[in-house]
Amino acid sequence: MSQTARTRPEASEQALSDAYDTALLDLDGVVYAGGNAIAHAVASLGTARSGGLHLAYVTNNALRTPDAVAEHLTELGIPTDADDVITSAQAVARLISEQVPAGARVLVIGGEGLRVALRERGLEPVESADDDPAAVVQGFGGPDLPWGRFAEASYAVARGVPWFASNTDLTIPSARGIAPGNGAAVEVVRIATGAEPQVAGKPLPPMHRETILRTGAKRPLVVGDRLDTDIEGAFNGEVDSLLVLTGVTDGAQLLAAPPQHRPTYVDADLRGLLTGQPEVVEEGDAFRCGGWTAQAGSELLELAGDGEALDGLRALCAAAWTAAGDGACELDGGKALARLGL
Repeated sequence: MSQTARTRPEASEQALSDAYDTALLDLDGVVYAGGNAIAHAVASLGTARSGGLHLAYVTNNALRTPDAVAEHLTELGIPTDADDVITSAQAVARLISEQVPAGARVLVIGGEGLRVALRERGLEPVESADDDPAAVVQGFGGPDLPWGRFAEASYAVARGVPWFASNTDLTIPSARGIAPGNGAAVEVVRIATGAEPQVAGKPLPPMHRETILRTGAKRPLVVGDRLDTDIEGAFNGEVDSLLVLTGVTDGAQLLAAPPQHRPTYVDADLRGLLTGQPEVVEEGDAFRCGGWTAQAGSELLELAGDGEALDGLRALCAAAWTAAGDGACELDGGKALARLGL
């Protein structure tokens, strides 16, 4: 993927499951939400796998171990081995292991996923700032993480102990809506100490490196629902991406996306893995996809035609991203999106 600013979603004559060797799938908002499978996810992934696509699950959620994630996916009807799961806990554990002595103690503010990943790297998880840790690591600990854990981290970080974070996602999808994520917890320690952590998770390079090391992917496709983690991570790793609209990103955010947040492909859900992608054609100052034509007006994004709503969204993306160039589109696309029901 070129690092020049993408101006439209790309076309693919092949089904995406045939065009790539490995799908690097985000979990929350892509495969499941609140622990329940998202519509069409189980069947789509089963078909893609049977056709030869390697499925790997890449998550910024550091709470659960790969074994636990694989067991959950298998229970949902998606047979998965622990080796197919890559977490930000694994990425941050590798990052820490490269900077502290073998066998060093690491103060853990988070869940079992972090502890297992640290032990895998030969490091010793500890619970107190008084345990003489060589590093502090912070990852999502679930809704019941005690407030005192943030104080424990702050005591160590304020003394100058190196601070690491699995990821800095401010929010996480749940069955009841959008909840605070690890990034919100990291802000607590940052405010208390004035320090800045080293971060491993998406969209940063340590997570992409961990994913490629563990999967051996040669032609990977990142599949995600978040522009600022999944899609930016693909951009930073110079690989292609598919945005699915089953999670946190809505049409307005997609149209306003700066270059690092523009996906290669856009589809409604994981059924998009099993199909090709339509071409967006430039026609003068406008862009056509399927039965829709979009163009940038002086203040609004304009849309004409009819047909599949996703084709209209793809045409609008081309108009918005072309108008924005290297920036973010500030034209109002609300009326056009409403016409598409998005």
